[in-house]
Amino acid sequence: MIPKTLPKTLALIPDGNRRWARKHRSSIMRGYSSGVKKFIEFSEWCADYGINSVTVWAFSTENFKRSMKEREILFSIYKRAAKDKDIIRRLHANNTRLKIVGNKSLLPNDLKMALHKIEDETKCYKDRIINVMISYGGRDDILHAIKCLAADIKTKSVRINEDVLRRYLISNTIPDVDFIIRTSGEHRLSGFIPWQSVYSELYFSNKLWPDFTKKDLHYALMDYNARQRRFGK
Repeated sequence: MIPKTLPKTLALIPDGNRRWARKHRSSIMRGYSSGVKKFIEFSEWCADYGINSVTVWAFSTENFKRSMKEREILFSIYKRAAKDKDIIRRLHANNTRLKIVGNKSLLPNDLKMALHKIEDETKCYKDRIINVMISYGGRDDILHAIKCLAADIKTKSVRINEDVLRRYLISNTIPDVDFIIRTSGEHRLSGFIPWQSVYSELYFSNKLWPDFTKKDLHYALMDYNARQRRFGK
């Protein structure tokens, strides 16, 4: 059965990569690498359903509290993915723009350069977009907006409203999200895009992220299809 009502915008918190690695008695490197590979497949599954705006949380500001070794593993995986010829080919083949959102100043220079290159190579595409949240935190996002707005108020007349404040967000290019999926059985958002998620429908899967399948996405979308969205009405 094909869902009649689908989200136009979908976001993902792909949790459980480390637990998957432990479960399979494997390395953290393999766990995260499997997670990246799974996301490439996931983005194409979404496209098969006609969902052309996907946002994924790759690395939060809180993740900087993890060990240096784990951070280096993650950054090396993301740098390799940004240079992966097959990933780049698939982005071009599907007219997909890849956009990096977050406080990039906190990232290693070699990773920033690799991410900037793939962003630049795909910036012309309008059919599909993948927003990758790296070095992103919801509270940091709002704090950044308030600080920038306060600085502008000192030098020019600014009328404060929702639309104006939104423009100052680090995540200002991300639309309101219809549907958020989080894997691994965790039932929280952990500061993920607080501005865009105020009316998001939430779905929590018990699957560890690398084990998530297209059938699991279908179940999630069928669950979304059964909901009534009233937006406070």
